[in-house]
Amino acid sequence: MSIPIKRFVDRVPGGMMTLPLAAGALLTTFAPNAPTFFGSFTGALFTGSLPILAVFYVCIGATVSVRSLPSVLRKGGVLLGTKVLLGIAVGVLVGHWIGIEPVAAGWFSGFSTLAVVAAINDTNGGLYMALMNQYGRAEDAAAYSVMSLESGPFLTMVTLGVAGLSAFPWQALVGAILPLALGMLLGNLDPELRDFLGNAAPVLIPFFAFALGATLNLKLVWKAGLSGLALGISVLILSAFFLAIADRLTGGKGTAGIAASTTAGNAAAVPALVAAANPKYAAAAAPATVLVACSVIVTAMAAPFVTAWWHSRISSK
Repeated sequence: MSIPIKRFVDRVPGGMMTLPLAAGALLTTFAPNAPTFFGSFTGALFTGSLPILAVFYVCIGATVSVRSLPSVLRKGGVLLGTKVLLGIAVGVLVGHWIGIEPVAAGWFSGFSTLAVVAAINDTNGGLYMALMNQYGRAEDAAAYSVMSLESGPFLTMVTLGVAGLSAFPWQALVGAILPLALGMLLGNLDPELRDFLGNAAPVLIPFFAFALGATLNLKLVWKAGLSGLALGISVLILSAFFLAIADRLTGGKGTAGIAASTTAGNAAAVPALVAAANPKYAAAAAPATVLVACSVIVTAMAAPFVTAWWHSRISSK
């Protein structure tokens, strides 16, 4: 008996990413002790997103020609710059409106400038690369090696005006680029290695998608309430609009910009780091952490569908 599982997954927009991601989130929500209960290789599937992503970088890098490097730097730089400028603009507007302290009561209780900026500044790199592998080009996926500079609390601190409180470790920057560079070196030296590694990239997507999903607890959406849902939707719509324009200005079709309109999972740790650097944000840190986590879930679930819709719309033209 044959069951067309892959055919079904392929029919779902971004299915190789969204379905394993949802499976991981559901297991974490309703069976949070499963990784420690089973341990060994099964437990590693829940926590191994970074090693798998590192291998994915090597495989994606192997498919990138040296001739395309100017395109990679241009694309990644423009998307990164747009994200930074958008975060600053929104931070200034929201900060002028509500200030540093979180909203004390009402439907949007806990909403703060810190939460908005942290949610906008950091892109979900694994999701972006998976979507680009399905709907974009190798250069689009490789552009995240430049966009990875947005990871961590640094840009959020700068955006909020907390200058000089965080260093930008060069080791982390080099470490983010090395796997991609290694893949590019191997792929450009040997066409057979390029095919070998390049063909492996799609296989890795559902595995790191599941591991990424295992870091998300769906109960956070309920806990954050309307403000968390509104933040996630606003981040997606606002970022998609401006990033799609930036993508098209660099010769793309807008698909990469929309795929980058997400909130990274590690962004949920940013509010606490900012508060540790500047006590003025201490009151906003705890509710901001929940709101940003909610934005992670909302954008991770919605972005693949929006990206697939836009890709279909562009392709039909």
